[in-house]
Amino acid sequence: MTGFLTSVVGAFVEAWAELRVNKLRVLLSLVGVAVAVCSLTAVVGLGSIVEQSTRESNERATGRPASYVLYTSSTGSAEVPPAAVDEAFRSAVTRYDITYASANSYSSRALQLGDGLVELPTQVVDVPYGEMHRVGIVEGRWFDEADASRLAPAVVVDEPLWRTLGSPPVSSHPTVEMVGADTVVGVVVGVSAEQYSGGTGSMYVLPSDAYDLTPASSGAYGYSDTPQYEMWLPPEIGDDLSATVAANVESALGDDVQVDVSRNDYLAYGGEDPFLPIKLGVTGVGVLVLLLGGLGLVNIALVTVRQRIREIGVRRSFGATAPRVFFSVMLESVAGTVVAGAVGVMVAVLVVENPTVQGWVGQGSLDDLPPFPVSAALVGLGSATLIGAVAGLLPALVAVRVKVIDAIRY
Repeated sequence: MTGFLTSVVGAFVEAWAELRVNKLRVLLSLVGVAVAVCSLTAVVGLGSIVEQSTRESNERATGRPASYVLYTSSTGSAEVPPAAVDEAFRSAVTRYDITYASANSYSSRALQLGDGLVELPTQVVDVPYGEMHRVGIVEGRWFDEADASRLAPAVVVDEPLWRTLGSPPVSSHPTVEMVGADTVVGVVVGVSAEQYSGGTGSMYVLPSDAYDLTPASSGAYGYSDTPQYEMWLPPEIGDDLSATVAANVESALGDDVQVDVSRNDYLAYGGEDPFLPIKLGVTGVGVLVLLLGGLGLVNIALVTVRQRIREIGVRRSFGATAPRVFFSVMLESVAGTVVAGAVGVMVAVLVVENPTVQGWVGQGSLDDLPPFPVSAALVGLGSATLIGAVAGLLPALVAVRVKVIDAIRY
């Protein structure tokens, strides 16, 4: 065992000494490897940002995994009373201690703006909706539980509507006039990020029985005030728990009401990884870049070995075994590529962690910026080691096949 370790350490020492002797040639040959490893590591690191950006975009649209939507329909002649559905749903989620549950209705509200009465899309949601759908707040805050008891309804407007209002500081408590059967003054507590470029504006309000916030005209924008009910449940028990909630709501509403529940988030359809195309694309680009760097290293390593044939022959004549020559030649490439890989990984970390690069790749919409993935650094270093071993294999085989007498005469 001691002899084996001594041989391995000796091979590494010889490889490092040879690299120092030929440092200019080695430096030139490893520039391509360093660039390739840097590119591979940066691509993997930036790929994690793209994946997180896509995930957050999906969660804003359909909810976090696992989100379930509850629907009710009448099987008799009478319509289902909305107030009864609301009471049954809230009773069920309270019974099962479900923290993240919200009503969600798409409707419109008529606002008195500077250019007259304007109807704008409006979502009526509960406080947990903001966390469930990653609603991005750029000014002020999202709703809290105290907002439900305000004398003036709390309102969260989006950026286009905020600009229409003159972009007043939220701390100044700007107001909007909502016109229905009565005129109600709402207080803007926050500004949400613009979801669709070029939009005319929209807003969020809390459900309210104390104030008349009915749209000025029914059916505006094709929406209705009939809410759907959403739940964000633990994925491992989501199917069973959502079915239990649906059964409780159906039991509370009676035999003439059918209650259905379905999972609605981006992971609901099929068992395949929705980010697999992104991962495959990132991996393919990284491997291609690394292979191009490795090919250049193989060519230079072969030329270097052919120039050292006489030296190898002399070493063999003084007793160097074939395995010793093989590993020393191969380890020259491995030692060099490991150093080049470490440099490439450090440069990649600086690139990926640059705020400008992160903002550009994530399109400025990331709530949870992922840290630099350790897996990307390991992939970079591992790939550098592997490409060094592969690049050194062919020159090492050439060195071993050299006959001592022929090498000395070379």
